[in-house]
Amino acid sequence: MSSSASLRAQAPESEERTRDRVLNAVLEHGPVSAAGLGRILGFTPAAVRRHLDALSRKGLIEVKLTANSATGAGRPARKYVLSRQGQTRLGDDYLDIARTALAALGEAAGSEAVAEFARNRYRDMEERYRPIVEAAGPGIEERAKALAEALSADGFVGSTTVVGSKAPHSTMLAVQLCQGHCPVQQLAADFPDFCDSETEVFSRLLGVDVRRLSTLAGGGHVCTTHIPVGRTRSAVRPVEPATGTRRVSINLQERP
Repeated sequence: MSSSASLRAQAPESEERTRDRVLNAVLEHGPVSAAGLGRILGFTPAAVRRHLDALSRKGLIEVKLTANSATGAGRPARKYVLSRQGQTRLGDDYLDIARTALAALGEAAGSEAVAEFARNRYRDMEERYRPIVEAAGPGIEERAKALAEALSADGFVGSTTVVGSKAPHSTMLAVQLCQGHCPVQQLAADFPDFCDSETEVFSRLLGVDVRRLSTLAGGGHVCTTHIPVGRTRSAVRPVEPATGTRRVSINLQERP
């Protein structure tokens, strides 16, 4: 075989090894942007995007659109995570082992033992996050934002959005806390106690009852938690103002 033919034969193998490096980097650092991968691996932007496009076509990675963690404004950022097929490609033995172990625990000690296992897993999260959330002050919006930032630092891609529904002279306010990534997504699909325990931690940290609207484990695009903030009521005097005066609305904040 000529040297040029040998190089051509070796090229696909080298390309495949490089894509495996990209895939492993997405597993280790995801959710991660194309620019972030380029810095980690030392690739040019064109090279990293070529490999990401190839892995996307094979269904090994997928894109998560996430809000700007610093401002929440602007175009959502494109970040990459492994797909379920990608997890299988790299080997997902830990997931099978965890499923088998939890199923055995449930059979031997009952469903409450599985729930307690899940609660224990999130106890460390609550202890680490509490000082961060407490430092944000008493406001629920500020505490929720601090919680989202703590989640992002741990790779959950957290963000918050204030939403409200208007009624006559009243606006019910809430915060939606979103998580774009979950490290135990597939396990939580079989054992919802993990999602329930995390939701309970959020409620205790924020000091209000919260409600899960969607989860990645349940097939949602993101995990979304509804956090009630309060009610803004416009108190307007029913009588017409006297000549030369103007009507004034006073905004009062009430807890639900």
